[in-house]
Amino acid sequence: MHWADVLAKELAGRGSRHVLATAITPSGPIHVGNMREVLTTELVYRSLDKMGCDAELIYIGDTYDPLRKVYPFLDAGVYQEHVGKPLCDIPCPDGCHDNYAAHFLDPFLKDLEALGVRPRVLLAHEMYRKGMYLDATKDALEQTNVVDEIITRVSGRALPKNWIPFNVQCAGCQRLNGPIPTLYEYPFIEYRCEACGHEGKKDIRVPGEGKLPWRVDWPARWKFLEVTFEAMGKDHAAAGSSWDTGVEISEKVFGYAPPLRTVYEFIQLKSGGAMHSSAGNAISASEMLRMTPPETLRFLIARYQPSKHIDFDPGLGIVDLVNEYDRWEQAFFTGGPQAREDPQFKELDRVVELSQPSGQVPAEAPPAIPYNHLVLLTELTNGDWPKVKAILQRSEMVGDLSKADEEHLKARVEHAKYWLDHFAPAEARTKIVEHWTPEAAAQVGENERRFLRALHGRLAHGARSAEAIHNAIHESAKEVGLPGGKAFQALYAAFLGAKKGPRAGHFLASLDPAFVLRRLQEASHA
Repeated sequence: MHWADVLAKELAGRGSRHVLATAITPSGPIHVGNMREVLTTELVYRSLDKMGCDAELIYIGDTYDPLRKVYPFLDAGVYQEHVGKPLCDIPCPDGCHDNYAAHFLDPFLKDLEALGVRPRVLLAHEMYRKGMYLDATKDALEQTNVVDEIITRVSGRALPKNWIPFNVQCAGCQRLNGPIPTLYEYPFIEYRCEACGHEGKKDIRVPGEGKLPWRVDWPARWKFLEVTFEAMGKDHAAAGSSWDTGVEISEKVFGYAPPLRTVYEFIQLKSGGAMHSSAGNAISASEMLRMTPPETLRFLIARYQPSKHIDFDPGLGIVDLVNEYDRWEQAFFTGGPQAREDPQFKELDRVVELSQPSGQVPAEAPPAIPYNHLVLLTELTNGDWPKVKAILQRSEMVGDLSKADEEHLKARVEHAKYWLDHFAPAEARTKIVEHWTPEAAAQVGENERRFLRALHGRLAHGARSAEAIHNAIHESAKEVGLPGGKAFQALYAAFLGAKKGPRAGHFLASLDPAFVLRRLQEASHA
């Protein structure tokens, strides 16, 4: 059974109605690593839905969190004065949205739609200002001593003198991190702001006068949103973490049983550690969805248990990822019972199903074109889809394409183009030697020239498909007694000026036939 189905089955045993929650603070570009939390939760939601359970998926944008510092991507001259203010009350970095939070959150919500994730979206600042936290705030303040004891004991850190479980938003400077409470007597909090010196009084019966600290905010929302499931990173689940304090606060202060949880490992950049957009070592979700099909990102999360860490390589790893997804997809369509019993395709049917943004597996297998070959064609044509299509048909890799198949391949070419332009390493690039020179000829020995002449003769008689060219290469090498490795090196020297390159049959089938014959003739003569 797939891990998402296991969690859904456990949830179903706890009751008939379920709310699955996921949340992110939009303090910067929301990255691929954040997607693990969202997609892990969404996969469990899909499993519950398939079981016929009454389930709802909600996404909370923590827009009322304060800006903690001036991040590397911000102008310090502009944003230093906004540190400590809620993200929803800070200007948009580019002036294109109503506020800072919306600038980073809106693109992410569009990314979720592209991935087929359609939650009910809640914004924290709206929840506070609409009064959704009023009861929780009153309960927490009435039991300040209980909350203080739980956090101090469980987290192992002492709280400041006169601490209360509420962060006032200063009426003078709008900061959340400046006000220090001097007196609480229901329903008023008196405070002095260390940031601007303002002294004032807040009425907790008025919505939006401040917010609960995170360790109290989290269990508070569990109750009023009736949350029954959350996925969380291992940092939140460590001993003494916000989960541990949240469980006790939920039970003892709010009288609510904490949700079922699953803990996920982080997605790490290859050789770069866990992603943090604030530190600048992250690939945004938007970038990911521009350089790879959405089903492959879903596949990346669906394939692995949440407890398994994932290394993400935006270089050649992207090509490997898409090829791996395609391998699973082809096994789904053509592998039969043997593939479904193969340990390398664990939960094959469910993984492929959960990878689909639409939730529905296509009725027929898409064209089985290796992604690295599409990347090659994209580079050779600069992403011109009609040219790519013509090459695929000339090389007999596809015939007449249905509308769905054409859209599928065209989208992949667009993804490959973005990847080539922004993330492809030098070794992934293919540069054709346009003009044959004496210097290039010096790299080809006599035995290799004999092989190239033999290959020219075979291709001149009409071999056009990748398979036919592949066979002609091996037959020509055998004819002249040249080892296969030397034969391929001769081809790459003739066309790329290199010792290695893409799959030779597919590569030569992608080039103009007249150019291939001319280059073979040039390179086969001293």
